[in-house]
Amino acid sequence: MKTTSRRTFLGSSASLIALPALESLGFTPFAKAAEIPKAPKRMVFLSMGWGVTKESWYPRMDQVGSDYELPKCLAPLAEHKEDITIIQNLMHQFSNEAHWGSTMWLTGANRYAIPGQSFHNTISVDQVGAERFGEETRFSSIQAHGKGADGHGGPLSWSRLGKPLPSLDSPVAVYHRLFSRENTPLEQRQAMLKKQRSVLDSVLESAKSVQNGLTQTDRDKLDEYFQSIRDIETRLSKEEAWMEIPKKQPQDPVREPEASLQGYEEIKMIYDLMIAAMQVDATRVFTYRMPTDTLVQSLGATISSHNMSHYAPGERMEVSEQRDQAHARLLAYFIKRLKASKESDGSSLYDNTVVTFGSNISSIHYLTNCPTLITGGGAGIQHGRHHVMPHPKTPLCNLWLSLLNGVGIDAESHGDSTGPIEELFV
Repeated sequence: MKTTSRRTFLGSSASLIALPALESLGFTPFAKAAEIPKAPKRMVFLSMGWGVTKESWYPRMDQVGSDYELPKCLAPLAEHKEDITIIQNLMHQFSNEAHWGSTMWLTGANRYAIPGQSFHNTISVDQVGAERFGEETRFSSIQAHGKGADGHGGPLSWSRLGKPLPSLDSPVAVYHRLFSRENTPLEQRQAMLKKQRSVLDSVLESAKSVQNGLTQTDRDKLDEYFQSIRDIETRLSKEEAWMEIPKKQPQDPVREPEASLQGYEEIKMIYDLMIAAMQVDATRVFTYRMPTDTLVQSLGATISSHNMSHYAPGERMEVSEQRDQAHARLLAYFIKRLKASKESDGSSLYDNTVVTFGSNISSIHYLTNCPTLITGGGAGIQHGRHHVMPHPKTPLCNLWLSLLNGVGIDAESHGDSTGPIEELFV
């Protein structure tokens, strides 16, 4: 029987063995031939009203670093302990009115900063992120609040002029904003946009005609007005740019939520909608002011969230702890979904998103030691640790500055910040 030499076999055209694709011979690896874009960074801010149950939400102050015990109210997050960071001793130095809790949570502004004015605010940290990340998405940011989203304060998101931004009031509203197909004919939408621009031009022309002879105070007010007009122009330009582009739908289509959703299921649905929005890159910045009254009611409680917040040992404290544990279960669900959703570059949504869960109020009406929990890999924080800031009045804005820097925004300050919290990253 005739045999074939090894050399002949390797040289034959039928051989299954080939030389490796060597770059020196002109071969280009697939990864270089078609580079996969790096997944974008995202920021999520979750605010709960009325603070937390301080006796059972915060870890012990003497247990810092990775060797700490999760308290009772955070026990549902046990499987994600290595993926969360808890920070104590943060606060806003200008917060002296508990009923303005969420209003200043993301800004750190001094309400009385301008003499003669009873209210003043500045840009919120989410909108600093939206100015950068919103350039490439249909929506610069999404703001939402739950039914019964009471609990000290008002809107979370504030423009660079310190003006409140509109917020969607239900999962149904969020769903339609993100995913509903536009039924109005394109020509009609273009005509409506043109009419809006025409009205805007007319208003601007009228405003310019009264500039002469104004006092400095009036000129400042007019400059603020002009900036508002410019902001509207920017929004209209964005709408125009996306007008002919259909809204993307996630691989697993999201159904319109039931209008009856409240409390626990409402929050869960908002988390699902956030995941879907990230999957299609509809927006990269979210704020959500979670409901309180409807949450405790959905857990079977019959007292109001305000009565619950003034808890003492007994029923009210039990309800407060049930509320905190429900939030922890929901956050664990959100983390699990973020980890399970893969990006085009092989990473996960969790890897590229930073999530802040907290409040400007610690408990009842106290404004020191704001409850603060961070998760997600988007800002480069080294998780799995409990940090206690050495000063009991460390600016919460130091954290906001840290997150901005962590996601790649070169901000030098935010609010009353004194510098980033370096120990979060080492």
